[in-house]
Amino acid sequence: MRLTPGAAREIDLDRVDLFDLDLYTSGDPHPIWDVMRAEAPLHHQVLPDGREFWSVTRYDDVCAVLGDHRRFTSERGTVVTHLGEDDVAAGKLMTSTDPPRHTQVRRAIGARLTARAVASWQDRIREAIVRFLEPALDGGTFDLAEKAHRLPMIVAGPLLGIPERDWDELVQLTAMVTAPSDPHFRHGSEAATLAISHHELVTYVTEWVKRRRIAGGEDGSLLDHLMTVKAGDAPLTDEEIALDGYSILLGANVTTPHTVSGTVHALIERPEQFAKVQADPSLVPSLVEEGLRWTSAACNFMRYAVDDTEIGGGTIPARGAVVAWIGSANRDESQFTDPHQFDVTRRENRHVAFGFGPHYCIGGPLARQTLRIFFEELLGRFGSIELDGEPQHLRSYFIAGMTHLPIVAQKRTTP
Repeated sequence: MRLTPGAAREIDLDRVDLFDLDLYTSGDPHPIWDVMRAEAPLHHQVLPDGREFWSVTRYDDVCAVLGDHRRFTSERGTVVTHLGEDDVAAGKLMTSTDPPRHTQVRRAIGARLTARAVASWQDRIREAIVRFLEPALDGGTFDLAEKAHRLPMIVAGPLLGIPERDWDELVQLTAMVTAPSDPHFRHGSEAATLAISHHELVTYVTEWVKRRRIAGGEDGSLLDHLMTVKAGDAPLTDEEIALDGYSILLGANVTTPHTVSGTVHALIERPEQFAKVQADPSLVPSLVEEGLRWTSAACNFMRYAVDDTEIGGGTIPARGAVVAWIGSANRDESQFTDPHQFDVTRRENRHVAFGFGPHYCIGGPLARQTLRIFFEELLGRFGSIELDGEPQHLRSYFIAGMTHLPIVAQKRTTP
C-alpha cells in the first residue's frame, strides 16, 4: 500500500471496493479514505458473495468503535479476513473476548510487558538489532522488508521461550494468517492458507505446553508465564493457553517489521528528514511515533454492533460488522496537522497504530522499545540509505506492509 498519496482524483464511493486487494498491493487507498471521512464517514459495502460491512474512517469514530465493547463486541471476530464467519475461539482467545474476562487475562499477561518490565531487555534487544543490521553495511543490496520479517522473532523469540530453530517456520505461519492472499505466503486458496496456518500455530503452542508440563519448573519466558495465568479464580485451560499463545505470536510478528520497512522507506524518500533526526538523536522517539502513525501496519480492526447503533451520521444494524480503518484515522486532518506529511518533529501525535480501548496492543511497550533501539542503531551506523530496486507491497487489506524493500546503505564515517 502506498503510504505517500498520489495525485488527487475523483472518487465514486458507490463503486469503491475496500476489499480489492489490488488497491493495497499497487494502488492507493488514502485518497478514498480522505473522501470517505469528508462525505461518507459511515460507509456500507456489500461484497459479491453477499457479505456486508460498514466502515468508519474518522479518528473519533474509530476510537468510539474500538473503545466501547458494550456497543461494539469483539466476541464474534476482530479480523476482516474472517468476515462472515463467527470466531470459533470467541470467549477463549483474548483478542476475541470482551471485558471483564478479557481484562482479567490481559492484566495478568500485560504485567510482563509494561514499559518498566521490558526495559530490562534493552541490552539483549540492542545486541540482536546490531547483528541484524551488520549485513546491510557490506556494500551490497540488502532487502530490508524481506529480512525484517524475521526481526520480531530475533528480538522476541528468546523472551517468548521459542528456540531459534523454530523462528523461520513461525514467521512464515504468522504471515500466512495476516496476508493469506499474498503469493509469498499463500498455500492454495485464501481459506486453505488461513486454515493451515491457524492449525499449525495452535498445534505448535499446544505441543510447547505439553513439553513444558513434562519438563516441570519455570524458564521465565512469556509463554511459560501464560501457563500460570487465571481468568477470575480459574486457571486457563490448555486450549485457552494455546489460543492466547497463538495470539501473542501473531502480535509479535505483525506490526514491527512493516513499521521498520515503511519508516525507512519514508526516510529514503525524504533525505532532509533523515538528516534532521541523525543530527539530533533526541528526535528518535518522535521518529518512532511518526513511523507508527505513517505506516499504520495494522490497517484495520473489526467489531460487531451489539444493537442498532448510530455513528458517523448513520446507523449500523444489530449484529452488523463494522471495520475501523486505522490507516484512515491516522491521517484524519481534524486530528493531525498536515496528516499526509511525514514529519519527525511532529508534536501532537496521538495516533491509534496500536489500537484503542480495551484491546490496545498489549505488546506496545516492547514494540516501541524495539523500534527506538532499531533507529538509534540505524542512524548511528548508516551515513546514507538509497533504494536499489522497486518496493513491493504486501497483498493484504488487513496489514499495510512490504515484502521487498531493496536498499544500499553507506556506513557512517562521522559521529
